[in-house]
Amino acid sequence: MKMIGLKEVRKKKKYSQLKVAMDLSISREALSYYENGKRSPDIDMLIKLSKYFNVSIDYLILGREFAKK
Repeated sequence: MKMIGLKEVRKKKKYSQLKVAMDLSISREALSYYENGKRSPDIDMLIKLSKYFNVSIDYLILGREFAKK
């Protein structure tokens, strides 16, 4: 699954893939795969990404916050 919000929030903060990857101790390729849907991060990585960017996991995946009904 392509993580729409991950790429969006990274670009909004003007962070390079390399910077994020180094900060989170992953490869730049792994981050690229997450952003483009070639690989899905495990729950621990989703939590790290969420905390790093200060957004919800919903936002990372869908590009929007979870809507309450």
